[in-house]
Amino acid sequence: MIEEILPPGTVSADTAGEHPPELLFAGERALIRDAVEERRREFATVRVCAHRALAALGRAAEPVLTGRRGEPLWPAGTVGSLTHCEGYRGAALASADRWRSLGIDAEPHLPLPPGVTRGIASAAERERLRELARRHPGTRWDRLLFSAKESLFKAWSPLTRRALDFDSAELALDPAARTFTARLRIPGPVLDGRALTELTGRWTVTDGLLLTAVAVRGPRTAAAGDRPAPPGDRPAPPQNRPAPSEPVRAPGQNGS
Repeated sequence: MIEEILPPGTVSADTAGEHPPELLFAGERALIRDAVEERRREFATVRVCAHRALAALGRAAEPVLTGRRGEPLWPAGTVGSLTHCEGYRGAALASADRWRSLGIDAEPHLPLPPGVTRGIASAAERERLRELARRHPGTRWDRLLFSAKESLFKAWSPLTRRALDFDSAELALDPAARTFTARLRIPGPVLDGRALTELTGRWTVTDGLLLTAVAVRGPRTAAAGDRPAPPGDRPAPPQNRPAPSEPVRAPGQNGS
């Protein structure tokens, strides 16, 4: 499923089933030793997807542990992203010289609970959501905006070692192209001498799920001029801009 919206040079593995913790490496099992059974199976299944994606990338499977903020720690020379929701687990990976970071997210194709939209969307975004719902009532646009921001958070974090909050980026969703554009409202990292001010991504709806993906191109992709359709990044000319003084937390991440 997720491969439909990933760019060239990436691999993925996903499943609607579950895998037992016995399939994990010892270091991975240790991370969920005290977790409840549901969490153990969720963690195990998404890690098995990661192992399969590593194999598809031509790498030997090895443990995918977690950092201090719960983020997956990928083997040297690779970047990736994990996602899980009810009925779906997935992993996407790429070589670090091809893509600098990836972010994927899966959500049930259902409306957000009452009151949540106001907490994740600006006034302008909420107005656009109302217009999209009026013109295209078959898509749960509020949930899609949430998912797109989750993918954005996951792609952003490895570049900055900081988290984003929901108001750190302004998103516009394109129903025809099934893409989205995120305009950063805080200073972004400088990549290849240019400040990153926008990111783009892709989305799809399939089998009762919303799937979103963002990818930030790496040195080899840029050098080769390989500029596929989104997901991708849109750097701006260099600017002298201060870095954020404090990291912020993105609530609702589901990529551990």
